[in-house]
Amino acid sequence: MSEKLTVMITEEEIEKRIKEIADEINKEYAGSEVHLVCVLRGGSFFMCELAKRIDLPVTLDFISCSSYGNDTKSSGVVRIVKDLSDSIVDKNVIVIEDVVDTGRTLKYLMHMLSERQPRSLKLCSLLDKPSRRVVEVDADYIGFTIPDKFVVGYGLDYAQKYRNLPYIAEVEISE
Repeated sequence: MSEKLTVMITEEEIEKRIKEIADEINKEYAGSEVHLVCVLRGGSFFMCELAKRIDLPVTLDFISCSSYGNDTKSSGVVRIVKDLSDSIVDKNVIVIEDVVDTGRTLKYLMHMLSERQPRSLKLCSLLDKPSRRVVEVDADYIGFTIPDKFVVGYGLDYAQKYRNLPYIAEVEISE
């Protein structure tokens, strides 16, 4: 089995877009603090780069959830694998995700977090695949809208490989 990678979004394009998103957040939350909640593992690269460009006080936390188990298809049942370490009551929370895909997990996660009484709750995703959506989820900040292609890089993986690529690439797998 071999894998062919084709660059879809360059490192320079990603850096430029992250700076633009940070500028939006800086304007929207001027004079406030933001609490970034990273959805592990894929969102970690994006969150770190975004946090470095936000000129406001920033706190960070992490959450991990799964609807896949050991399968490649979602079971539709979301399970929290690692919950937040800190309370989000009265905080300006921005959930950081690598890709909005079917929307099932994010819909559940955003509802669950909203019940924890944050001052505000927004969703920020590096990538959006609207053609895969089965549950309506609206992200407040989107890096790039992409077609329904299997992609890796910048935190996204294939069998735990390629997360460290500084760009987004489409993967074609052949036997």
